[in-house]
Amino acid sequence: MVSSQPNMERFLRDWRQDALNKAQYESAIFIGDKLLAMTKDDNDAFWLAQVHFAAGNYARAHDLLSKHNLVSSNPSCRYLAAHCLIRQNNYTEALALLGEHTPTHLFATASNTRRKTHRTAARGTRAGSRNPDRQPDHLTDEEWSIRRYEAGMCYLRGLCYAKENAFDRAKEAYKDALRIDVQCYEAFTQLVRNSLMSPDEEDEFMQSLDFNTVRAPRGGDDPELKTEPGDYVHMLYQTQLSKYRNPRAFNTAVESLSTHYGLADNADLLLARADLYYTQCRFKDALGITASILRDDPSHFPAYPIHLACLYELKQTNELFLVAHDLADKHPDKACTWLAVGTYYLATGKIADARRYFSKSSMMDATFGPAWIGFAHTFAAEGEHDQAVTAYSTAARLFSGTHLPQVFLGMQNHAMNNLAAAEEYLRAAYQLCRADPLLLNEMGIVLYHQERWKDAAKFFRQALRVAEDTEADPHAWLGVRINLGHAYRKLRMHDEALEEFDGVLRDGGKNAAVFCAKALILLDKGLPDEAARVAHEALAVNPQDPIATELLNKALEESALGGVEELVEGFGGVGLDAPVAGAGEEAGAAREMEQFEMELEERKAAARERLERRRAGAGKGKGWWGGGIISLEGEEGWWRGRRRMW
Repeated sequence: MVSSQPNMERFLRDWRQDALNKAQYESAIFIGDKLLAMTKDDNDAFWLAQVHFAAGNYARAHDLLSKHNLVSSNPSCRYLAAHCLIRQNNYTEALALLGEHTPTHLFATASNTRRKTHRTAARGTRAGSRNPDRQPDHLTDEEWSIRRYEAGMCYLRGLCYAKENAFDRAKEAYKDALRIDVQCYEAFTQLVRNSLMSPDEEDEFMQSLDFNTVRAPRGGDDPELKTEPGDYVHMLYQTQLSKYRNPRAFNTAVESLSTHYGLADNADLLLARADLYYTQCRFKDALGITASILRDDPSHFPAYPIHLACLYELKQTNELFLVAHDLADKHPDKACTWLAVGTYYLATGKIADARRYFSKSSMMDATFGPAWIGFAHTFAAEGEHDQAVTAYSTAARLFSGTHLPQVFLGMQNHAMNNLAAAEEYLRAAYQLCRADPLLLNEMGIVLYHQERWKDAAKFFRQALRVAEDTEADPHAWLGVRINLGHAYRKLRMHDEALEEFDGVLRDGGKNAAVFCAKALILLDKGLPDEAARVAHEALAVNPQDPIATELLNKALEESALGGVEELVEGFGGVGLDAPVAGAGEEAGAAREMEQFEMELEERKAAARERLERRRAGAGKGKGWWGGGIISLEGEEGWWRGRRRMW
């Protein structure tokens, strides 16, 4: 229908758009209502609904679309109506409106095969991606708009599934959104931040996406111009993926984005680098980056989980208090605020308070992974293993792509001496991530307790190799070297064990438990004088160490016995009942050493029981980082390395 007032309509549309651009929603609604009354145009009704949505009037926007029968007219109106219902928490109704059918005909065609995504250092382009003939420039602007709204509806469908706890279906819906429109960042961030995919899944899915569908600006004949936007989007996504999979690919993407596109100081790229440092246990480096991000933008909430975890690891409780207090004053409606409060209380040993605030954070945002993990940590800190297992199991169900809940489940079962269950959980974590030294160390510990020392040594070596390959902080994994030394000791690979222990003492300073392990090996090798010297060094570090005292006494006894035997040999054995050397002498010595180790075990177990009774009387557990049960593997239990918060 031809309008009778074309100039006035154009004037009103410009006025409405200007008011919307300036966030003057009342003006935009007032003018948009008059314009709709004049034109009765569906497009003007849609834009008035958009203004209502921007103003937070979700019910009015939905009613307006329904009144004008626009909900089923095209994807844009159906998307907006469903979004209004979701904002009103009407997820069932929104899902009924969206339907469960995915427009698979909009997926990339079979020509979009899996390909390598290595990039050149100069331009950061994907190998084999330059094929401008596949760029879908034949689509009109309207067709492109419909395609993107269809992707948006897949994203909304995923939100509805997630609210119904159907996380597998939610993951597929998010992936469908990206298959239709690779620029649907909302779907991508739901997949990544909620850890719905394992590192291997992320890599495979990224290779399946066709970044050539990213629409380049029209009017250019340069092939580079047609592929560059897709390369740019791919690199941005690469920086958000798990840092366990391929840190070198991450560094290449960051370098290209920083060098060619001026993003060196961008908060998202800085946060991605801080995340990498955190996985490498370089907590000071990660904290320096997150602190700089929050100085520039105190409301950059994605930075807080890593920032809080680093403060916790570095025991900066005063700074934790200041951060938590500031967030509670300014942002009481944010889940990370109460995560900060809970972390502070956990760091100061107030476990019940920490649990309450972690629970509050998880209730405010059910998809906030750190809150669930922190909540479970509070039970582990008090030795409430059954409740900790339940809480970690919930986290594993909610965040199926991350291996950490499975690792913590394995650690809890290990603490309860359920070694078979512990190994099962750790192997499930290993299927999700094979490049975390923490996980590899825990697997080695469980195998060690099962007396599978050769397999344990293999995992300890693998943990150290991964830590070196990922440029992790070597001091954070000295405990793994200690564990490897003990595995070598059990395998009677004495020289290798001594090499590991000497390396730990050289790099990590004096440690009484390591000196004790060295003394035990020297005793086993028949070098009591050397063992006595090392036991003295252990006592110099910790004069009250009972193991060092026992080892010193044993070494002195054997040294004295050795002196008597030398004297007997000098006199030819005259007048003395000298023992006759036989083939079983070495086996007898080994049995004697095993008996001595068993006695040490019993003494250590008795001391540990007394310590546990005192702790129980004080109402405190072992701490969420502890939980070892072997005597010589450290004064305070088994060496676990550095256990991350989340």
